[in-house]
Amino acid sequence: MKYDPQIHHRRSIRLRGYDYSSPGAYSVTICTQDRLSLFGDVVEGRMVKNLAGELVHSAWWRLTSDYPYLDLGAFQVMPNHIHGILVIRRAESCVRPERGSILAPRRGEPRVRPPMNCVCRAGGGHKDRPHARGTVPRAVGRIVQGFKSQTTDAYIRGVREQGWPRFPGKLWQRDYYEHVVRDEDELNRIREYILTNPARWTSDRYNPDCPAPPIDEEDEFDW
Repeated sequence: MKYDPQIHHRRSIRLRGYDYSSPGAYSVTICTQDRLSLFGDVVEGRMVKNLAGELVHSAWWRLTSDYPYLDLGAFQVMPNHIHGILVIRRAESCVRPERGSILAPRRGEPRVRPPMNCVCRAGGGHKDRPHARGTVPRAVGRIVQGFKSQTTDAYIRGVREQGWPRFPGKLWQRDYYEHVVRDEDELNRIREYILTNPARWTSDRYNPDCPAPPIDEEDEFDW
């Protein structure tokens, strides 16, 4: 079923009053505008990224250079969306989460060190880079905003220089889905969902060829 913004329109699933800049783990899903498949194809249950997909993949793992209080968990590029886990550390520490913490990376996930140019103020905390207007410093929204901006600029260069498919006004949808990870069991379920997403593409609700029901804020995922 082709994506129809009138049918698939949804409200934000953000928790009212929750501070999304507080330390913790968050899962996010970001979709391309109109759910266009721009990043490659799923072949026999495996995601085969094109150059644009490789661009998005690299941009995600470079986020820790722009946000030194950030760690990254499981991540997956799909043809028309991405899933990833963001871990916001405490402002006063460059130290990674202790082993055994739900925020610590698991086997098979990259261990991203804070960048060498990470500068801590005398009173604690990081000197972050200049922020765009409209989002709270250190918030999930600020990170997503930066990711969208960087990948959009790079994709536009790909269109101009390498003939990549054009996108309709925006590369990414204005909104995105985010979920506060509440405990380790939930974190493990989300990791499993993300890493096995290509194997379930034929029945994925984001697949434009799948006759899935419209996405609802209450059942976005099964966790």
